[in-house]
Amino acid sequence: QVQLVESGGGLVQPGGSLRLSCVASGSRFRIGAMGWYRQLPGKQQRELVAVISSTGFYNYADSAKDRFTISRDSAKNTVYLQMNSLKPEDTALYYCNVEELSGGARLDHWGQGMQVTVSS
Repeated sequence: QVQLVESGGGLVQPGGSLRLSCVASGSRFRIGAMGWYRQLPGKQQRELVAVISSTGFYNYADSAKDRFTISRDSAKNTVYLQMNSLKPEDTALYYCNVEELSGGARLDHWGQGMQVTVSS
């Protein structure tokens, strides 16, 4: 069973920065893609923020391009999201997502979510 522990969320002023981290732990697991999603206030669905594959290919939501940077340390099973120039509209619950490769299957694992609030 893969477990995810997120950290780095909190309150920041507009224009500020935060760095989110997510560590995956468990026994005998292989990780594929790692990513970040968010749930905006009043919305039920989570939206993609950024994702990075096991080979380093990455993809960003338009809202994250030029401001956010996703990276991973595969040796530590950790994914990061550096968020700069934060805006009030970035306020959301942020979730880490890790794809576990199990045989021929891809299993999604989610973190517990953490609040990011951008406000003055």
